[in-house]
Amino acid sequence: MHTGRELQTARAGVADLASDRPIAYDSYFRMGSTAKTFTATVALQLVGEGRLSLDDTVEDWLPGMVRGNGNDGTKITVKQLLQQTSGLAEYMYDVPIWTAKDFLEHRYDSYTSQQLVAIAMRHEPKWLPGPDERRWNYSNTNYVLAGMIIEKVTGNERSREVMDRIIRPLGLDHTFSPGDDPRLPDPHPMGYTEFPDSAEPVETTEMNPTPFDAAGDLITTAADLVRFWQGLLGGELLKPAQLAAMKETIPAAEWDPVFPGARFGLGIGQFQSSCGTYWGHAGNTLGHCTHSGFTEDGRRGMVLLTTLWVFNENALPTEKLINDAMDHLMCDTR
Repeated sequence: MHTGRELQTARAGVADLASDRPIAYDSYFRMGSTAKTFTATVALQLVGEGRLSLDDTVEDWLPGMVRGNGNDGTKITVKQLLQQTSGLAEYMYDVPIWTAKDFLEHRYDSYTSQQLVAIAMRHEPKWLPGPDERRWNYSNTNYVLAGMIIEKVTGNERSREVMDRIIRPLGLDHTFSPGDDPRLPDPHPMGYTEFPDSAEPVETTEMNPTPFDAAGDLITTAADLVRFWQGLLGGELLKPAQLAAMKETIPAAEWDPVFPGARFGLGIGQFQSSCGTYWGHAGNTLGHCTHSGFTEDGRRGMVLLTTLWVFNENALPTEKLINDAMDHLMCDTR
């Protein structure tokens, strides 16, 4: 965490249930959906350069990609992708990794962006958006498409654009896209997941990250992620107009059970504390979870990384503890 004066790092628990070794302070983690903020930042940089418009449609850049079963890429704008208001169905839960049995059989399977979108196109959309769509539905499909549009606009891989536009300028020396490499660099803690069909947490550290794509494939460290949020909210990555557009929010009602009153902008969440609001984005992968929260200017905030994912109602007590920790940091100015 950064208090506004200094960077402080704390740890608890162990990095490996088999050996009880402590978690290294400079450990690598999978950041999960916090990567969406990186993807949105690159897209907004392209908007600021006049190479992309938030009003462009998916069909403009990816002809024929969003089609069938009622899906229509001519009705969906770049803004709606970034804001999670497109109505597109989720592909993620059709990827066979959500039981212990499936995970152990398919953890090294590789997917392309096109394959992931094709999975989503098997489903009807939740709605077809209008120009002033305000309904909100979190879908990783939106960010896979946003990554593909970045590649179409620039002619480069999305991971290269993230590297050249965010990682190198901010000096994030321990942040990268791993491609299809299932491993984490050392040092790293083991990750564990409570699956519905397993009595005990399953070790899920290694897996091919391609199912997460532009929606969540990045690897980082706590210190790097703090630097990212400070750079973004401090105005180092986006022009004022694009940063303001990122922070134009709508209610994110799906998040209310965990983050009451949460709102969502373009790749960024606005969350409520007892003394005001803070900005950030949570991220979950099998075994590693993150939550980030920073003040308006990015000077004060915290990145919290954990090594157990519980994706059912049993996760709520832990998530509430995370909220309490964020609230304490934001509101205790001693």
